[in-house]
Amino acid sequence: MEMKLRNTDVTLMTKGPIAKQMIAFAIPIFLGQLFQQLYNTVDTLIVGNVLGAHALAAVASSGNLILLLVGFFNGVSMGASVVISQCFGAGQHNKLSRTIHTTVAAGILISIVLAVLGRWLSPLILVWMDTPAEVLSLSNEYFEIYFTGIAGLVLYNMLSGILRAVGDSRHPLYYLIVSSVLNVVLDLYFISVLNWGVAGAAIATVIAQAFSALLAFWTLLRADGSHRIELKKIRFYGDELKAIIRFGIPTGVQNSIISLANVIVQSNINQFGSLAMAGCGAYSKLEGFAFLPIMSFSLAISTFVGQNLGAREIDRAQKGARFGVWCCVLMAELIGIIFFIFAPQLTAWFDRNPDVIAYGVGRARNNALFYCLLAYSHAISAICRGGGKPAVPMYVMIIFWCIIRVSFLYITAPLNNIQFVYWVYPLTWSLSSIFFAWYYHKKKWLDPIRMALGQKEN
Repeated sequence: MEMKLRNTDVTLMTKGPIAKQMIAFAIPIFLGQLFQQLYNTVDTLIVGNVLGAHALAAVASSGNLILLLVGFFNGVSMGASVVISQCFGAGQHNKLSRTIHTTVAAGILISIVLAVLGRWLSPLILVWMDTPAEVLSLSNEYFEIYFTGIAGLVLYNMLSGILRAVGDSRHPLYYLIVSSVLNVVLDLYFISVLNWGVAGAAIATVIAQAFSALLAFWTLLRADGSHRIELKKIRFYGDELKAIIRFGIPTGVQNSIISLANVIVQSNINQFGSLAMAGCGAYSKLEGFAFLPIMSFSLAISTFVGQNLGAREIDRAQKGARFGVWCCVLMAELIGIIFFIFAPQLTAWFDRNPDVIAYGVGRARNNALFYCLLAYSHAISAICRGGGKPAVPMYVMIIFWCIIRVSFLYITAPLNNIQFVYWVYPLTWSLSSIFFAWYYHKKKWLDPIRMALGQKEN
């Protein structure tokens, strides 16, 4: 594998055919996320089939808690990527270099903070989530190991974000493939051979994530151009840190608020017992595949919009945004239709218990056909971030995906019907999509660049 990042590996998206560039950029991200989701799914399959339903519940239901503690910092990483893409599009090489080194410094600090917070808070949050007693000790064991090695995940997200911001989505793909294969091999060895149980699954994940981070870091150390990392330059630069915070904090708050709401949703599912946890956890792993086109085209949209607005190519940014939205929505809905039809067979891969399958199928058939709305909300959020309006999706998600979501659960909780827990997602996706459709049609996401050019419309 070629480890040196050459100038030919980066992509300036301000010229050339829009559809070709966006698809060429999105496909490696899609494939990388696919491999990541596959190894996460295999991880869950091995746990469920070798260790049983309780271990499956402990691992499969971990996603929301991890996102709660990691989501804010992932948002900061996304904010840094927008700043980097705008600097790259504008040809501001010195600012680009300072932003990249500030991003790496932030990743190191965030890794330390998350390791401490994760180990301290996760046992408390698990109790608060009403995690069943038969699952609690396994969940604690998993999280203790996971957050000890959280640096691999944080730094990989930061470093791959840098690569994508300068138009290189191929190297992150290579590293995810390598880490995916490594994770599966280690899973089989630690769980099936060494009998390490849930701890083996956590250790395998930590090692695989750390290896992918090391590959990305080594690549940027050897890169050509102003996006190269130099160890002596890794520190916080004031102006660049302010820009990262301005773009990253709203996205981080958005991620954390959504994750908090989802933790509350998970706590409602937990009240229906470990079988419901296992069934809904299995569905969540399947749902991760629906996020593949959403993630890949959202990242392509924010990078494309960021680079083109940095270069003052407003019309081109609008065309790319529109193309990205359509791709994102159509692909997510296609996956949703497949999940709706084959939900029983797909859920049975994780656990053949009829009750576990029933819970997984119930959630799939309430949610899957609405993936188009989920995709639309994420795509418009990506446009807003790339356009310098990260606060807009933050406020929208807080209102619709947190306040309304939690309020709906609170109102329906006395009815003791898990169907209401399932329906909370399509409801809130629909409401956010209605607002985003209005906002996008009004082109308000272009206000920052219009103001910069003195072309703000009344």
